[in-house]
Amino acid sequence: MPFIQVTMREGRSPEAIRSMVSALTAAVVDTGIAPKNGVRVFVNELPATHIAAGDVTLAERTEQDQNTRRDA
Repeated sequence: MPFIQVTMREGRSPEAIRSMVSALTAAVVDTGIAPKNGVRVFVNELPATHIAAGDVTLAERTEQDQNTRRDA
């Protein structure tokens, strides 16, 4: 039984997450790895303050981008 874990920034609609779960499940089924009822998908959503790249959180990056656009 395969387990798929997706960790992403929060903010997507329930419909978008549901669509992703279906697509991931179908991809596993299409490879023949497991039947549909054997696929498990876990979606972890994190706030922008809990994800960072280059020592800058996504929340900080968004704020910087907004300030840059405002100053332009």
